[in-house]
Amino acid sequence: MSTPAGPAVVLVGPPGSGKSTVGRVLAERLGLPFRDTDADIERTAGKPIPEIFVDEGEPHFRQLEREAVRAATAGHTGVLALGGGAVTSEETRALLAPLPVVFLEVALGDAVKRVGLDAPRPLLAVNPRARWRELMEARRPLYLEVATAVVDTEGRTPEQVADAVLEALELKDPHV
Repeated sequence: MSTPAGPAVVLVGPPGSGKSTVGRVLAERLGLPFRDTDADIERTAGKPIPEIFVDEGEPHFRQLEREAVRAATAGHTGVLALGGGAVTSEETRALLAPLPVVFLEVALGDAVKRVGLDAPRPLLAVNPRARWRELMEARRPLYLEVATAVVDTEGRTPEQVADAVLEALELKDPHV
């Protein structure tokens, strides 16, 4: 049985779930490159994501995000972290369908501890706790739709979450 071309692991989840941090740990453990579509977008746009939201608006950002996900799912064979809202695109969900996707589930309290809700996150700028809950209510079914596996991050270190991802996808850590 051959595996689909594309990333070895794709991480999805809300802000503060640890996608970038856990992604780097996983990539190191698997001896694979790490890629974050938010970093790709910032590099392409030449500015931070909050500035894209302010200068060009969310629809423009989402278009850049779809393009970044399309490029990354086609040309990256390592560990890939997607921005929290990437799954809102039907096109992105279709691209993720054949791939090993892990939804990193996080409780609001843990997300707050990890990112602080005063961090420059454009969709959390006004009433961040309530907005985070709204986003999760809207996005959780989409995260679950694309997920091959769900890993709860509550009370776990990035290394423990990485262990759980490897176990959930039945991937072998070559360093063990």
